Amino acid sequence: MNCLEERILKDGVVKSGNVLKVDSFLNHQMDVELMDEMGKEFYKRFGHKPINKILTIEASGIAIACGAARHFRVPVVFAKKSQSVNIDGDVYCAEVESFTHKNKNNVIVSKKFLGPEDHVLIIDDFLANGCALQGLVSITEAAGATVEGIGIAVEKGFQIGGRVIRNLGYQLESLAIVDAMDAESGEITFRQQ
Repeated sequence: MNCLEERILKDGVVKSGNVLKVDSFLNHQMDVELMDEMGKEFYKRFGHKPINKILTIEASGIAIACGAARHFRVPVVFAKKSQSVNIDGDVYCAEVESFTHKNKNNVIVSKKFLGPEDHVLIIDDFLANGCALQGLVSITEAAGATVEGIGIAVEKGFQIGGRVIRNLGYQLESLAIVDAMDAESGEITFRQQ
């Protein structure tokens, strides 16, 4: 069992509706040492590839992406969920649906930060149905960049996202894959990797 799985068992909370709450260490309050360990593991899995950018989506993916970027020594670009006055010029845009928030957002990346010369590692905190990842893949492809791989902190293996992304032919590496969880007992079952 890896350090992320151990932490999920220790501090994660299973809620009804297939929700795994990890806000005490991953996506609200963040354990920076854990982020660094996850970044190191992503580097072990993808460090042999010519990655020069890490792409994520705001907000929960940013800290994990920064943990990885430290080991890859490359910049992080994050897709924003809203246009702001700080983003000028042309943008790439994709519509993504959030499993957790039950809403759709148009996410954008400025064209000046992603182009055909880029070899991208996409990073996110959770993978459920794969909508956010498909949006980030779409943005990467629109930029003419290459998706070198996809790294996920927690994959819900009982939902379709992992299967969909792997069937598209991408190298998808999840640090923890939850095969089952029970809101009544709080029990979490991880896939052996």
